[in-house]
Amino acid sequence: MVSIEDVYHVSRLARLFIKEDEAEKFRKEFEEILSYFDVLDEIREDLKPTFHVLEITNVLRNDEAKKGLEQSEALMNAPRKEEGYFVGPRVVE
Repeated sequence: MVSIEDVYHVSRLARLFIKEDEAEKFRKEFEEILSYFDVLDEIREDLKPTFHVLEITNVLRNDEAKKGLEQSEALMNAPRKEEGYFVGPRVVE
């Protein structure tokens, strides 16, 4: 059970000022939050942890090395090229 004193203690630790009418509201909220730990305590210890609700697998293709483009093929449609390289706009003055 969470007491009003506990609420004020936590608020002082968090450097928060709460009013008297807010203290009861926070006390109830703290109790609700702490009650969720009771639910977690009911979980079987042999239960396997999951990261996804549904069993999913990676749908991406395998990473396989393939031959890339030749330099001339890569530069074929470039609007500007110079000495075998792409030429872009100047960004530093």
